[in-house]
Amino acid sequence: MKFKKIAGLTATAILGASLLAGCGGGDEASDGKVKLELFSNKSESINTYKDMIKKFEEENPDIDIELNAPPEAETVLKSRLTKNDMPDVMSIGGNATYGELARAGVLKDFSDSEIVDKIQPAYLKMIGKLVGDEKEGVYGIPYATNANAVIYNKAKFEELGVEVPKTWDEFIAIAEKAKAAGETPIYFTLKDAWTAMIPWNSIAANAAPEDFASKKNAGEASFQEDYKDVAEKMLTLLEYGHKDNMGKAYGDGNTAFAKGESVMYLQGNWAIPEIKKANPDIDLGVFAMPVTNDPEQNRLVSGVDVLLTSTEGTKHPEEAQKFIEFMLQEENAKTYIDEQAAFSAVEGVYQEDPVMEGIKTNFETGAITSFPDHYYPAGMGAENLIQEFLIKKDTEKFLNKIDKEWDKVQNR
Repeated sequence: MKFKKIAGLTATAILGASLLAGCGGGDEASDGKVKLELFSNKSESINTYKDMIKKFEEENPDIDIELNAPPEAETVLKSRLTKNDMPDVMSIGGNATYGELARAGVLKDFSDSEIVDKIQPAYLKMIGKLVGDEKEGVYGIPYATNANAVIYNKAKFEELGVEVPKTWDEFIAIAEKAKAAGETPIYFTLKDAWTAMIPWNSIAANAAPEDFASKKNAGEASFQEDYKDVAEKMLTLLEYGHKDNMGKAYGDGNTAFAKGESVMYLQGNWAIPEIKKANPDIDLGVFAMPVTNDPEQNRLVSGVDVLLTSTEGTKHPEEAQKFIEFMLQEENAKTYIDEQAAFSAVEGVYQEDPVMEGIKTNFETGAITSFPDHYYPAGMGAENLIQEFLIKKDTEKFLNKIDKEWDKVQNR
């Protein structure tokens, strides 16, 4: 799922005793039932959650769950934080915003809960890095994980006589061949700025230093020094788009790709159900974007798409915990990833959709790395800066500007 960062979210903006004491969230309904609010930042999973909630309520008739998945969800969450009106249970992304909330003391610490033992350690470590060393604890339970990938039309690959590329040069050669054949090689949806982060993260995770964020904060790295190759590769990709790269949004792209209007689509696994809704018969494949010319160095970008957590100040902590435990049951975790074409952070729950065959090896061999932008400062607005760069195409000016924006946010 795309991650829309909360602009300007800082610990000082959300921390305080009044916040923890004044959580809105759930309450007791007039019929005596406990009412909990489940806040989600993913529009794609609304129907899945509705079914999950129905099943939970049947098993727990004394609890009602109200799902709230508003547009621009994290902006809404920011507003609610300032009003001391926190949900009981949250289903949010494992990104910098989660780290901010955890450091601010807003979220429950699950360190002593047995449910932590059900989660793959790699993803616990991933979200731990977001919180940082200054605050120990586990403030969210990784649930569903995702991957940035190149989604491709298998029929068009066959028509072009090409195979899944293993190097950057092979990838670009396919794009060239598609273009020469009158096809649109890649469908871009850059009207929605966040979609630029799909190729950006894929490239940066493989072409920039893995410890860039910590070095940048220590004054030992910069975008100007370490991201020139990333920026140049982004501009190269843009050459293989369509006539209106900046005028099409995410929904437009899902429909267009489903209709066969491009050979490849740079998106996450979360787009696959949306594409199949538009064309159930499309034959899809996925592969990790090969960013370097050394196949052994190319890794799949994967991170925590959904983590479940509850608010420290919820009036119904036991019921909130019960819902999270319900979601972690193997049967329910499997249902979620099957319906959302996602991967599970729960031990023993595997994605078996044949569409994912092209990235299965990455998970099996550990050829995986996390999303670089999850470690960018919350509120930096990287997606908007990158969108602007792709319009103006001034690499030097862009790298200088993104360095300054990072420093400005960090120094607040």
